[in-house]
Amino acid sequence: MNQVGLVLDAGMEKELRIRHLQVADAARASLGLPVMEYVVTDTPLVVEKWIDLTTGQSTGRIRHPASLLRAVQTLINRSKVNAVAVVGRFPDDDVEEADNYRQGMGVDTLAGVEAIISHLVVKEFQIPCAHAPALSPTPLCTSLSPKSAAEELGFTFLPCVLSGLSNAPQYLSKNFDSLGKDCLLANDVDSVIVPINACGGDGTLAFARSKQYKPLIIAVEENDTVLSDSPESLGIEAVCIGKLLQRFIFFTFLVVADETVRVANYWEAIGVVAAHKAGIDPYSLRRNRIKNINCISSTSSNGQAVSSASQGFH
Repeated sequence: MNQVGLVLDAGMEKELRIRHLQVADAARASLGLPVMEYVVTDTPLVVEKWIDLTTGQSTGRIRHPASLLRAVQTLINRSKVNAVAVVGRFPDDDVEEADNYRQGMGVDTLAGVEAIISHLVVKEFQIPCAHAPALSPTPLCTSLSPKSAAEELGFTFLPCVLSGLSNAPQYLSKNFDSLGKDCLLANDVDSVIVPINACGGDGTLAFARSKQYKPLIIAVEENDTVLSDSPESLGIEAVCIGKLLQRFIFFTFLVVADETVRVANYWEAIGVVAAHKAGIDPYSLRRNRIKNINCISSTSSNGQAVSSASQGFH
């Protein structure tokens, strides 16, 4: 279990700071989480957020990133923590943005800059980091989406962050001599599930373009986003490849599957993952999706077989 440190933005009001410290104490006392110590940044971070007018996605910045890094360094040096939770004071949402989010619609205006904050710490210190925004309490909403209810009930967003960080995997340098059997590597990933038009992330592209190992990429049509990074636009759609599955309990055999499988929803995605892990072509579970097997019709001068037709299944 990780030793978690807590960084609080000096720009938080006193009452907000106390509330977040109460959450940390509650996590320690009721969940037994190893939240070790906290530090307040020496300068307010000044978090700014906005919607990119070109892409429609949320983004932002912190005006004093050095203050955040100094706080994390202090925790690492003095408290010997190996995971960090950051709480930044965010500007409160305008009424329309807040209402959209409460109804389970629109873009999460906090998420973009939250990712920037977490990635900054991970890149600098190579330890797990997650962010929780500090916001003023919102007024009661009588028509709340169930998807937003859990966040609405809590005064802070911190409990799930502390819980997740306490068991988050650590980052290791790419030194295979030092890797243990409990390490998770890229070739341990069998399937990647992404929204249909959000396939342009670094992780998804790295898997799709890997020459040594390609997990099955499952694109979910029901989860639509403001992005336009579909499999087709990135050139990773319907490329037929052979996959040697080595984790099937009783047999090891070759199956042929598309590099990207489109599914309507997450119910279907779970079925595709189950079939894929069992070494079954997911398309064999669909009506009329498996075509007749191709015939090798000729032999080249060097004796090697040559196919007269495409050998992929669609």
